[in-house]
Formats: sequence, structure tokens, C-alpha cells
Amino acid sequence: MGRSWTYPVALAWLGLVALATLLAGWLPIEDPLKQSLENMLAAPDADRWFGADSLGRDVFSRTVHGFRVTFAVSLGSVALALMAGSVLGICAGYFRGWVERAILMGVNVLLAFPPLVLIIAMVAYPGQALLKVVLALGIVFMPAVTRIARANTLRFSEQDFVTAARAAGMSDARVIVRELLPNLVPSLLAYSLLLVAIGALAEAGLSYLGLSVPPPVPTLGAMMASEQSRVLEAPHAVFFPAAMLFLTIFALNLVGEEMQRRIDGRAGAA
Repeated sequence: MGRSWTYPVALAWLGLVALATLLAGWLPIEDPLKQSLENMLAAPDADRWFGADSLGRDVFSRTVHGFRVTFAVSLGSVALALMAGSVLGICAGYFRGWVERAILMGVNVLLAFPPLVLIIAMVAYPGQALLKVVLALGIVFMPAVTRIARANTLRFSEQDFVTAARAAGMSDARVIVRELLPNLVPSLLAYSLLLVAIGALAEAGLSYLGLSVPPPVPTLGAMMASEQSRVLEAPHAVFFPAAMLFLTIFALNLVGEEMQRRIDGRAGAA
């Protein structure tokens, strides 16, 4: 009974956040960089729904604009991991032999390397901050995607429709593109939603540590970090961005789990 309303509510929340993020520049809200000393740490009211921070900047506006960085990092890193991980996983599961051994060895090396150390090392390298964070998280996510793609490829490559395609003289490339890939996409997309949630949380953690996009661009983690010393005086400056991040990640997890449940249900029925 609970699933009947949590899933559409989660979808509606994600749609609302995505729409607000895309239209942030056109919404009738304050400039996220505009400072006002007379509004320092102002409490929430009708004009400022989330109040103001220690520099008098509108917390609601900064939260909406902060989601731009969150989604850019999480969606970009997951897209990168899906593209690279799917290719590697499909090759490992389909061709087997030395190809599979070489790919799995590389995956195991990445899994053995501490993710935080890898991310810090890549972010510390000179270059565009947003691109470095996307690339670092994409590399961290890639081994999991590779393993999922490989496991599903192993399962489907033994099915009758793949055997029939091979018997009909289809090339390996056509078998992969026309027979295997359409069956792999649903499970990979369902898992990608969970990775987007992890990516959003990772970006918030990195920005909290000062390892994401630098100021003055607003990021949710940096907003919480900069106001944590005033949490007792102005809790709204910390808790509102944190609450928005929590609700979004929670909604992503709900939608991802429901999609995976439906995919598993169809697979069981088949």
C-alpha cells in the first residue's frame, strides 16, 4: 500500500527539483551571489523562504542554484561510468577468455584503490574543477557498472535468442547491439538512478571539504560548511540545504528501487 503513493510522490519531487534547477536563471528569486549586510542571518519569512546566510545571501536561491552543480556532477559522472563500464562489461561477458581476465583485473585494481584518495588526487591536479570532479567520480563508479553489465551479459548470452542470432550468421557487433544491449539497458538505467543519488551525496561531501567547484559558485556542501559555526544562531542556513539534499537523494533511491523491482518482476514473469 505504501508503494502506491511513495513512488509518484518521489517522481513528482524529482520533477519539481529538476524543473527548478533548469529554470533557476529565470525564476523570480534573488541573485544567489547578492550580499546584504542588513539581512545577515535573517530568519525565514515570506520574502526569503529559507532565510539568509551570514553574508545576507538568500538561502533558497543558493539552494536552487546549488542543485545545478549537484546534478551536473552526479549525472555527468554516472553517464561517464555507464558508457565506459557498459562497454567493458559487455566485452568481458560476451567474449570471455583473455578479454574478460584483463578487464576484471583492471576492475579489481580500481576497486582496491581507496576511492577518496583517488578523488582527492584527481581533484588536486590543475584543471577545470567541475570536469575533474565528474571524471573522478565516473572512474570510481565504473567498476560497479562493469560488473553489473558483465553479469547480465553472461546471463543473456546463453539465451535462445542470442544463440539463434549467432546461428543466423549475425556478427558479434550486431548480436551485441541488436540482441544484448536492449536487454541490458533497463537494469543499467535502474542502477544508474541509485548511482546518481550516490553521486549527489559524494558531490555534497566533496564541496563540504572544499574539493568541488570553488566559491563564489553556490554548492550545497559548501553552504553547510560555511555556516556550520553559526548553526545554533541560524540553523536555517544549514538545515534547509541539508533537508533539500536529503529529500532528493531519498526520492532517487525510492524511484531506483521501484524501477528495479518492476524489472525483476517482468523478468520473473518471463
